[in-house]
Amino acid sequence: MAKSELINILQARGYIHQCTNIDGIDDLLQQEKITLYNGYDCTGTSLHAGHLLLLMMLRLMQKHGSKVIVLLGGGTT
Repeated sequence: MAKSELINILQARGYIHQCTNIDGIDDLLQQEKITLYNGYDCTGTSLHAGHLLLLMMLRLMQKHGSKVIVLLGGGTT
């Protein structure tokens, strides 16, 4: 069981399947707030379940104090 509530929630909801250094990430989340980024390509015909999954995970991270940056188009297209 992880020390951080966020890692426990992500694992319980099935967002984490494999991770190279889960203990290191867990320790980092205990020490500081992190910044996450995700970009979406606007040339695609639509969003799909994979996009939704990332948006749901980003929202959980944001609710637990992380800074979230989402880009649409421009720099991602």
